[in-house]
Amino acid sequence: MDGRAVVVLLDADRLVRYGEAAGGPRDRALEFARTDEAGVTTAGAVALSRAGGRARYLLAPWIATAAVRDLLRPADAGQPLAVAADGVTGAAAVPGVSGACAGWPVLELTSSTRIVEKHSFVLADLGALSPVHLTYTPLPDGPNAVPARQPREATGPAARAAWAPLACGLRELRAGGVRAVNIWDFADSELPEGGGRAVWSCVRASGWAGPGDVRVQLRPPVGPPVEVARARSTAACGRFGQHLLVGARWRTAAGHWFELAAGSREVAAITATGGVRAEAAGRSLTAPAGPEDAPVGLTARLTSGARITALDGAGGGRD
Repeated sequence: MDGRAVVVLLDADRLVRYGEAAGGPRDRALEFARTDEAGVTTAGAVALSRAGGRARYLLAPWIATAAVRDLLRPADAGQPLAVAADGVTGAAAVPGVSGACAGWPVLELTSSTRIVEKHSFVLADLGALSPVHLTYTPLPDGPNAVPARQPREATGPAARAAWAPLACGLRELRAGGVRAVNIWDFADSELPEGGGRAVWSCVRASGWAGPGDVRVQLRPPVGPPVEVARARSTAACGRFGQHLLVGARWRTAAGHWFELAAGSREVAAITATGGVRAEAAGRSLTAPAGPEDAPVGLTARLTSGARITALDGAGGGRD
């Protein structure tokens, strides 16, 4: 393939790719990847070769069609990707590793009737053998007021809109043993002084080994997202960390400072102490603050009566 001999091996929980020049044992390369508990989506494609900013993939036999689309352009339709009878794709663009982030190409694959349920899902090439599964969990109070129970495929309009401003952040995860990345829009709140409605999102990168890293960002209606918290090797924002509380210092267009806080759907009340002292019923808090105020401590009471603290470098916790 493309002037190289490629061998792919699979055992119970590892994938191995060996490559060398087709004319002899030159430019050898050997790569390993975990595949334990890979499923319909995370086993949907394997990277066979990369060259010149493009890659070819071996698709699983349950994949019916493939396309490439740009995460930064949510309104654009995907471009069909040719797939040979043996499951090898044509060359597809991959995200750049440096320079300006002008585009973020991803694979959008559609399963066939081989697995009964026909659906589409999105994979991002982050430099490893297995592309990363991208998903989206919408706000709990959507148009139908139905709480989101699990991540959904990043194919609908809301998912595309959420991924567009955050896609370039995937660069931090290149070749890092990541299995899936989910954007969880866990809360929204009105910004002070008529700043509009902002969305609080937790981006969780789940590794094959189990733990994941998270970044919490505030997406204002205008302007780029603002990172407000980060934690490594944490259960937060995942199946075993469904309760979340975060805070951020916010400056309005008029130059006034406020302390903002928001929690996930089980949060019933929020309390701020330290540099700002305030209480609020519900899932959000807004209180006047100063840029030089002392650090703020945040706690929240859940509907169950339990209390949680704000996410920090240790992943937050319960009182």
